[in-house]
Amino acid sequence: MLHLRIVSPHESTDRVVEILECTASVCNIVLLPQAARRPRGDLVLCDVPREDASVVLADLRETGIHHTGSVAVQAIETELSDYMDRAVEKAQGSPADAVVWEEVTKRTSESAALSVSFALFMVLAALIAAVGIFLDSAILIVGAMVVGPEFGPIAGICVAVLQRRRDLAAQSAVALGVGFPLAICAVVVAALVFDGTGLVSDEFATQEHAFVDLISRPDFFAFFVAFCAGVAGMLSLTTAKSAALIGVFISITTIPAAANAGIAAAYGDWSTFGGSLGQLVVNLGAILLAGVSTLLVERSMYDRRRRRHVEALAQSPVAAGARAPRD
Repeated sequence: MLHLRIVSPHESTDRVVEILECTASVCNIVLLPQAARRPRGDLVLCDVPREDASVVLADLRETGIHHTGSVAVQAIETELSDYMDRAVEKAQGSPADAVVWEEVTKRTSESAALSVSFALFMVLAALIAAVGIFLDSAILIVGAMVVGPEFGPIAGICVAVLQRRRDLAAQSAVALGVGFPLAICAVVVAALVFDGTGLVSDEFATQEHAFVDLISRPDFFAFFVAFCAGVAGMLSLTTAKSAALIGVFISITTIPAAANAGIAAAYGDWSTFGGSLGQLVVNLGAILLAGVSTLLVERSMYDRRRRRHVEALAQSPVAAGARAPRD
């Protein structure tokens, strides 16, 4: 269940309340006239199941309320109300599968931007992966996958393709285009330092460590795993299942592939360097394809739900009464 806090100009309040009252799953509607001060207007509060949140927010956007007032969405962790339980039953579908598109857009926009913290996480993840390669440590490789923040911009590109937002696509592409080269360069420098100071064994070979097949030799299974991880990642992002997203990070070998490319470049092994970059490109492509496909399926389901909602709204007795001529 989500809580909506709406600040509405007085002239728009009747329409806002009408929209809420016409949606059977909306409950706990509260109107506080002239309660808002900046911007000035009426304060409208209500609760809506996640399944119907986006359709209600779409109705509100059509009134222009996001330009003349504001709408804030908050998650309700616990509710004690039979009335709210009945409201959830009136919303079709499962709350666990519900997608709040406004929430997805906001979340991806924030995580897709190139920032100092994003760059640092990319570098740190690649350095951890590099040490994992030098030591043949699976724990460090997995740790590097978890630390890596690259799924945010990847998801941003997927959302940008769906919504045809060039600004978000460009922002996400810049983050990836700067983050990965920066991470690879950091590993090159670190590998040269490690080798020059004798921290790495003289027996180390870029083509003989335990993870070489996984992160520098792309094949069908690499594509398949990355595609499955992309679907799982997008589902966890759109349905707010953060625990599942951790598993996705562990499945994606983008950071280890970038780290291996840096090590190969430092040792002058250009064959392994090319294979690692190929692995990176294959993984990114598979994740992007999977993410866009998943969003298209989820969006088509939402569009059908939205059409049914609009039809129900038009047939609502409250809406009919509002449209009836008054003396």
